[in-house]
Amino acid sequence: MADPKGFMTTPRQEWPRRPVEERVGDWDEVYVPGALLPIISKQADRCMDCGVPFCHEACPLGNLIPEWNDLVSREDWRAAADRLHATNNFPEFTGRLCPAPCEAGCVLAINQPAVTIKNVECAIGDRAWEEGFAPPRPPDRLSGRTVAVIGSGPTGLAAAQQLTRAGHTVAVYERDDRIGGLMRYGIPEFKMEKHHLERRIEQMRAEGTKFRTSTAVGRDIGAGELRSRYDAVVIATGATAWRELPVPGRELSGIEQAMEYLPLANRVCEGDLESSPMSAAGKHVVIVGGGDTGADCLGTAVREGAASVTQLDIYAQPGAERDEDVEPWPTYPKIYRLSAAHEEARDLETAPAADADARLFAASTLRFAGDADGHVRSLHLVEVDAQRRQLPDTGRTLPADLVLLALGFSGPDRTDGLIEQLGLEMEPRGTITRDAGFATNVPGVFAAGDAARGQSLIVWAIAEGRAVAAAVDHHLTGSSRLPAPISPYDRPMTV
Repeated sequence: MADPKGFMTTPRQEWPRRPVEERVGDWDEVYVPGALLPIISKQADRCMDCGVPFCHEACPLGNLIPEWNDLVSREDWRAAADRLHATNNFPEFTGRLCPAPCEAGCVLAINQPAVTIKNVECAIGDRAWEEGFAPPRPPDRLSGRTVAVIGSGPTGLAAAQQLTRAGHTVAVYERDDRIGGLMRYGIPEFKMEKHHLERRIEQMRAEGTKFRTSTAVGRDIGAGELRSRYDAVVIATGATAWRELPVPGRELSGIEQAMEYLPLANRVCEGDLESSPMSAAGKHVVIVGGGDTGADCLGTAVREGAASVTQLDIYAQPGAERDEDVEPWPTYPKIYRLSAAHEEARDLETAPAADADARLFAASTLRFAGDADGHVRSLHLVEVDAQRRQLPDTGRTLPADLVLLALGFSGPDRTDGLIEQLGLEMEPRGTITRDAGFATNVPGVFAAGDAARGQSLIVWAIAEGRAVAAAVDHHLTGSSRLPAPISPYDRPMTV
């Protein structure tokens, strides 16, 4: 603990964002380049070195947060990078994309603003690359065992890196043309520039991991054939089966799924397309769904030049402070948060009728209406109470030339035939069944990440990847020294 009084003398200061007018004109990350390092050591000083660090429990990776906070406060970046990478394969991803349940569990957060753990993590991850503290770590010897990992999101990449470093020969199969899963085509560039992803992939290649893109297992290669080629298979395909909105007018054109819309914008940034065929330019956009995916659509539509953008959230507007009776510390509270995209929408007044920033809270979609050509032109909604019962005389109509459905995901996509060809057992909620060792009912086949857990956070995805790697390593060799931070049955802290 470098400064025992740091939490009393230093106020919380977050990584500043670029001015709204500047950042909506490009696709670069929203933060001011270079503005984090001058403030981060003092922010790390705010860590109390508390006797029982609940931030450990709030983070499924088990990150050693007080340890690397202390090292950053002393500007020992190499040691901080070592401690962070001991539990997290990709801190530069989580430092940008995770909603930071660790901060909700910070002891300081009982009665003060929490330590900026997420910013410290991001600073360490970036500094590690700048200073060469994240070199490839190929194994000293090969085990002679082979593993196929299906899916290249955070779970698949974490599992592949751990297994490669343990000495196994690992090939990652990805159905898209580039590695990264939703981090590649589902996360907008302004949240995480893809060069962060590219350098990790190059690191993994240098360690020996093989990548097979544009290969859908079950369609381009039979699942049974793949299983016969490898000593073990890890299914980490994610939960990409999106939820639908079965209301009148859903068949109209111009009503799209968020994960049909976002990849096209990312492909424009990749240089694959000159412009998106679903571009929001000049259109009145309504986003149905109040989560992070909806916010990603919001920021993307603003950058594409939408005439207006409104986001509908079926839940009531949360308060600014934690409700201790309903969500006591150290659980992750549902409070009003202003993401970068919502800040942009608020300042640019993209939705004049919204309750706050671009959001309409407690709003439920009743139906869509279209023009003579069958294209959506309006969305009819009604306010609802906490039990989602319609409130009388609250109906309203929003203009809508483009509607984006961001309602979450129910489980893995089954259109490729992977699950059926292997004969995998499924849970009633649509996820893959597995036992306490991440093993499915098919010998040698393991399931991890959102495909088996259900839709979750990136830290849970990486933790699943690390844990399933330990299970596979034990299956192949009879023992394992790889860390297993979680079990398949662990869940976030709740009341």
